[in-house]
Amino acid sequence: MKSIVLAEKPSVAKEIARVLGCSSKQKSHYEGQNYIVTWALGHLVTLAEPEDYDPVYKQWSLDTLPLLPDDMKLKVLKETSHQYKAVAALCKRPDIGEFIIATDAGREGELVARWIMKLVKWRKPFKRLWISSQTDQAIKEGFKQLRPGREYDHLYASAVCRAEADWLIGLNVTRALTCKYNAQLSAGRVQTPTLSILMKREDEINTFIPQPYWTLEADCGSFRAHWREKENHDGRIRDKETAESLASLLNHSEAIVEKLKTAEKHEPHPLAYDLTELQRDANRRLGFSAKQTSTVLQRLYEQHKLVTYPRTDSRYLSSDMVSTLKGRMQSIAGASPYAPLAKKLLRGSLAVTKRIVDDSKVTDHHAIIPTDQYVQLGALSNEERKLYDLIVRRFLALFCEPYRYEETSVVLAADGHRFYARGRVPKQEGWREAYGSMQSLAEEDTDEQEDDTRGEPDQLLPELKEGQRVPLKAVKYKERRTEPPARYSEASLLTQMEKHQLGTPATRADIIEKLLSSDTIERNGSRLKPTGKGKQLIELVVDELRSPEMTASWEAELERIAKGKGNREAFMTGIREQAAKWVEEIKQETKTYKPHNLTHSRCPECGKPLMEVKSKRGRSLVCSDRECGFRRSAEPALSNKRCPQCRKKMEIHTGKAGKYAQCRHCNVIEMLDGSKAPRGRVNKQAIEKYSDNVSLTGGLADALKAALEKKD
Repeated sequence: MKSIVLAEKPSVAKEIARVLGCSSKQKSHYEGQNYIVTWALGHLVTLAEPEDYDPVYKQWSLDTLPLLPDDMKLKVLKETSHQYKAVAALCKRPDIGEFIIATDAGREGELVARWIMKLVKWRKPFKRLWISSQTDQAIKEGFKQLRPGREYDHLYASAVCRAEADWLIGLNVTRALTCKYNAQLSAGRVQTPTLSILMKREDEINTFIPQPYWTLEADCGSFRAHWREKENHDGRIRDKETAESLASLLNHSEAIVEKLKTAEKHEPHPLAYDLTELQRDANRRLGFSAKQTSTVLQRLYEQHKLVTYPRTDSRYLSSDMVSTLKGRMQSIAGASPYAPLAKKLLRGSLAVTKRIVDDSKVTDHHAIIPTDQYVQLGALSNEERKLYDLIVRRFLALFCEPYRYEETSVVLAADGHRFYARGRVPKQEGWREAYGSMQSLAEEDTDEQEDDTRGEPDQLLPELKEGQRVPLKAVKYKERRTEPPARYSEASLLTQMEKHQLGTPATRADIIEKLLSSDTIERNGSRLKPTGKGKQLIELVVDELRSPEMTASWEAELERIAKGKGNREAFMTGIREQAAKWVEEIKQETKTYKPHNLTHSRCPECGKPLMEVKSKRGRSLVCSDRECGFRRSAEPALSNKRCPQCRKKMEIHTGKAGKYAQCRHCNVIEMLDGSKAPRGRVNKQAIEKYSDNVSLTGGLADALKAALEKKD
């Protein structure tokens, strides 16, 4: 009898098949003497749509809500049904005696396989492959240590609860809001409280009133010191007159070293990466979005096999990995950028501490670290190279000594007032050697405005002793203003999502992308802010769904279910009750919604205002009446006519004189019906003459307007 092995993707199936000796390649599987390796394409099976329960639900209506099926049905995804049919046919072969789940070792991976098994009515034994890297050795070891599939029943139950809860909450609230306000308004168990976090910060920014304050700085010759009223004071002076008088009083005076304290301090190495910390760091240091990091990391894991399992929430390694660490370090030592430090560490025994290995803090998977796969940096793309570099340097840092430095703090007394200064002298680079000239890593990223008055900047202090007189060569005051908190970057938003237990490391990037694609938030440089639609949505959605605390309690219960400690039935009963309650609240609501992106254009079918929306295909104009459904591109169509100057395709416009082509780069205009129009680079006189006959709209109008203003 043979075993059927189900991988999550064709690329993974190919590697598993190669390791298992399945050399016969078929359209939908690989076959060998003992194994048949096939694959899903992500999810092949999903929860049924409302209309699958009753055709009446195909039409969105408040009257048919809430939708609360007692028994949630499954359906095959139409776009991947061909692969499902192939897997189902393999499962029915009489020579197949065992099913091996080899999908991603996590909650979603378990769901992918179990739903397929449920629909094909698998009744024979099944086992679970649970590995943390895709190297040949890891696959071989994993198949030697296959685990009974039933060990993961609780994980599967948790995954089903998550999927059904998202369906019940998301579908009911989204349909209720959309029907109530006749607008495409999306809400969900995780995305809505995430939007609420961003909106709360936006409110703090909008209601913030800047306050002026002043600081005093003394030039002591070879170092600088800052005035503070007392030791724990923030150094702010609330009125200009006081700052002026203090500066005048203390300028060119003499201070005495009242206190001098020198202490040796150290910073231990940062912890290894989990997915969220890696996404944060890649956003801060590389400018990667969370989704970009996940995508690149998955390639490093599956395609290149250079890193361990990505979707982990642990920052520690397990004790059974200690024997593999030297081999991983030796592989890294073969890559020139890391060779000097890696070889240096290999000359002794690797220092494995509780800060690196701690079984009590390892969940389903350990931290993200390099594998022992041979490294060919030239085979990596620029993105892959940069992300791999972060992971390797963090791994190297784990086995280095702490960063040690000597810190000196000094208090200067002058005419009853005190100035404070601090200096730091490095004594041992320690783990910072792994980063070379790169800026040292911050373990936490609060993204709050730094208070530059509470602490003194590090500097090199001269030799000082208590009682020594120090001249204050100049004392100057500076006017400053309090600043509002910064908008969240993706790094700091991920921190907030983790703090409030919103989603999992595997889903947080997708939640942010969903908010972006639904036009409820937007990127403003490297920061995220709610759109007009997002601001209104938060006002319209029920209060409880905004709360991160409620979603965090759900996520905690899902984790309890995964560990066999939670009550699945009670959890789902609570979800159904909440969905019904929230739908009723939305029905009774008296608030109104006004689209934030209305244009002056009217729908040619119903006459209502058109909205301008953004998508991956560009800008579109959509009817504000959701039931109308009219949509057209807001971008000018491109013709095959080439600009005579830059040879790029020209845009097609329609004016009073007929259709014409215009180059957005050169402002060249040519009629398409044979009539004359200015050729070449247009001048002011040509534009004025031509504009008498042509009604200009859109990008052309803006371009010509700018040209006229420039000529004036």
